[in-house]
Amino acid sequence: MFVYRMRRVDCKRCGVKVEQVPWATGKHRACDAFRLFLSRWAKRLSWSETADAFQSSWDTVYRSVQWVVEFGLNHRSLDGIEAVGVDEVAYSKGHNYMTLVYQIDHGMKRLLFIGKDRCESTLRDIFQQFGQEKCAGIKVVCSDMWKPYLNVIRDQLPNALNILDRFHIVKKLNEAVDQVRREETKAMRREGYEPVLTSSRYCFLKRYSNLTRNQEDKLADLLRYDLRTVRAYCHKEAFDAFWQYKSAYWAGWFLTKWCTRVMRSRLEPMKKFVGTMRNHEELIMNYFKTKERYSSGIVEGLNLKVNLTMRKAYGFKSFPVMETALYHQLGHLPEPEFAHRFC
Repeated sequence: MFVYRMRRVDCKRCGVKVEQVPWATGKHRACDAFRLFLSRWAKRLSWSETADAFQSSWDTVYRSVQWVVEFGLNHRSLDGIEAVGVDEVAYSKGHNYMTLVYQIDHGMKRLLFIGKDRCESTLRDIFQQFGQEKCAGIKVVCSDMWKPYLNVIRDQLPNALNILDRFHIVKKLNEAVDQVRREETKAMRREGYEPVLTSSRYCFLKRYSNLTRNQEDKLADLLRYDLRTVRAYCHKEAFDAFWQYKSAYWAGWFLTKWCTRVMRSRLEPMKKFVGTMRNHEELIMNYFKTKERYSSGIVEGLNLKVNLTMRKAYGFKSFPVMETALYHQLGHLPEPEFAHRFC
């Protein structure tokens, strides 16, 4: 520990002035090298564990991280960004969401911006903060099917190819299959039939290669019945061939044929899914135009790291503190440089 009392002068003309020293800035009680040291360990451990390990306090660790994040945000480069991903993540109970924008270029995947709330104005403010010139340079953007996001992307990113990729589409399709199963289960229970669909949810939703032995046996038994859920499951499995196409033309041909068959199936949740596909067909086909180089799977992986960061801290008491932690963990921010290290 290094103890030094800085000289303090009360000048009649200039007011109170405190001596500046090269190893510390501002009114912090810790030197800059130690703050950088604490911030690096705060990426590995929770802030409380970092404070306990190095005989400091939670507040000192937080202010150290905050100082490093502020430096990084002021010195980071946002040039040359060509691909971004947009998504929302719940950060507390009560449907409280934040909007996240990531860079998903090859070789650089990082968090760019955080906006409080999930609304059109939040995303619009983020892109305005990004700047008109940099927005014009973005070539690819991955997002979900939420209409307010699509409106902002269309207005603010005029040169970007908007991709609605496999992850979100398969999620919607699984929800449709599960809705058919739930409705049929209730109908069979109401009409007094044998409850053969009990405990069968994941038999229909998981990939066949991921099924357990018991789930395989259960699914094989269910496929012998003439059930609405079985027909929905067969349509879902057939749709998997859509992702095997390399040509956007032939992928579109398959999609048209598949949608026509499903519309004749009299399965309302599946027909609703087809309506969604037809409304967003142009954006879905962009997945093939980019040769599958970009997908929202990258975004979902970054969302997982966001949730892990919040879980490691057992939650954050305020949004600004959480924002600082996420930038620190996922922003790939530059750090201050020193001629020496804290050891």
